[in-house]
Amino acid sequence: MPASPPAAAPPPDALPADALPADALPADAPAAAPVLARPRLTVVLLMAGSCLPILGAVLIAPVLPKLQEHFAATPGASALAPMALTVPALSLALIAPFAGAIIDRLGRHRLLVAATVLYALVGTAPLWLDSLPAIIASRALVGVAESAVMTCCTTLIGDYWSGRQREKYLALQAMCSALSATAFFALGGAAGSAGWRAPFWAYAVGLLLAPLLAAVLRPTHHRHRAAAPTASPGAPLLRRLSAPCALTFFGAIVFYTVPVETSFLLDDLGTTAPATIGLCTAAASAATVLGAAAFTRLTERAERLLPATLLLCAAGFGLVALADSVPVLVVGAVVNCLGTGLLLPTLITRTMALLTPADRGRGTGLWNAAFFLGEFVCPLVLLGLAGATDGLANAVGLLGATTLAVAAGLAVTRARRGPAAPHPARNAPA
Repeated sequence: MPASPPAAAPPPDALPADALPADALPADAPAAAPVLARPRLTVVLLMAGSCLPILGAVLIAPVLPKLQEHFAATPGASALAPMALTVPALSLALIAPFAGAIIDRLGRHRLLVAATVLYALVGTAPLWLDSLPAIIASRALVGVAESAVMTCCTTLIGDYWSGRQREKYLALQAMCSALSATAFFALGGAAGSAGWRAPFWAYAVGLLLAPLLAAVLRPTHHRHRAAAPTASPGAPLLRRLSAPCALTFFGAIVFYTVPVETSFLLDDLGTTAPATIGLCTAAASAATVLGAAAFTRLTERAERLLPATLLLCAAGFGLVALADSVPVLVVGAVVNCLGTGLLLPTLITRTMALLTPADRGRGTGLWNAAFFLGEFVCPLVLLGLAGATDGLANAVGLLGATTLAVAAGLAVTRARRGPAAPHPARNAPA
């Protein structure tokens, strides 16, 4: 796309919002930041791409019993069938760091388009496969594609915008994820009435999305490719992100506990009606969206409020653990999810603030790896705690106590350090 004449005003939210003159840019800044001719459509496409991994996580949950029944004669079907739901998250977590490194070397734009096509091809593979191990293998490849899609979308948000705009769109990404989880769960249940294979048709949306991504998004280029670094850039990046990624791993367990365990907690209270379970899940999902929306008004204070955010999550866990009726459990779930709605965008924005354009892909990949590994182990952690504490409600209570301890630790650490100086990458041009 030809560059705008020097005298012409750029579009309102064209990037970069706070660009410096070219000769003032650091060596690892973009050589020429693309101007977004269609900024609103760009946002829509990036949000749509960010929802694809969520689709992979929840779409087939309602048909798992039918899948297991269909392959009942397959040895180990009772263990393999649930893996069709969980293995993409594990695959995504393992591959994301490598996807980030590839993104920094080859660019985000082309890889996003190719990964979206791969997502559609391997996502729809169970429509024709008639072997449970082969289906599990295709689901692992879905996770590979998801790792590239998610890392590219998040990295491009970091490339295209900076400052408050970036934080706003990262919060919007969290809101869209929460909304899409509810929508995809309902879609999977409705499509599942036509058979266990039917929900897999939804993955074909990647074939519709890929051409739009190719036509609308603008590639980004970085000067750091021309420079030959004298030291490995990975070591300082790992040092910078070790604490944020550890907190993100724990935050992912906190984030997914209520969505994953609500139906089991309701069952323990004697409630098995699908309508009631759906209503409780929808209320919790709506609270997550409200929390993410509140983040957009608290962006400058969100990191300072991180201990309070975790305290809110812990309070919700406490109510859930002590609930002796469905209304109390729902109130606890809503309180917890208000906190997690604030937590997710806070974790990603504080990580983005530590990254430069040269390592944004790798850094985002490491963050995604930590988050989705937390998602994968969340039900395993709760299962182990439930066995050790004699009940799922007690396990949630113990997780709440741990969350409270982490909140207190963060508060004490912040009080000892005092106001943190902004990291150089925080204000680096996108």
